[in-house]
Amino acid sequence: VQLQASGGGLVQAGGSLRLACAASTSAFTAYAVGWFRQAPGKEREFVASTNWSGGSTLYADSVKGRFTISRDNTKNTIYLDMTRLKPDDTAVYYCAAALHSAMVIDITDVDHWGQGTLVTVSS
Repeated sequence: VQLQASGGGLVQAGGSLRLACAASTSAFTAYAVGWFRQAPGKEREFVASTNWSGGSTLYADSVKGRFTISRDNTKNTIYLDMTRLKPDDTAVYYCAAALHSAMVIDITDVDHWGQGTLVTVSS
């Protein structure tokens, strides 16, 4: 499975962005998926995950109530809707997929990574 992330950019604090991650194969629908992010000088961290159907979701405390993860298995695509963005949300965002985990919450769960898309939130 190859993952292609898109949608990053520059936004002012308080604004919104939608990230998308398209998979190369319909086998993607069997995978749990998620988003991670890595800020400059920091380790990659979990942001959000959903299971194969999209019926269950998990969020990092830092984004709960502001970010929403979803997936459209008819389009082999997952989304991350980000609202009320803060400068601390500035990072490269990576989509991820895991076949043998119900959710993707740790980097050790990940079987496939997308290439990353940069989100910059200005104050």
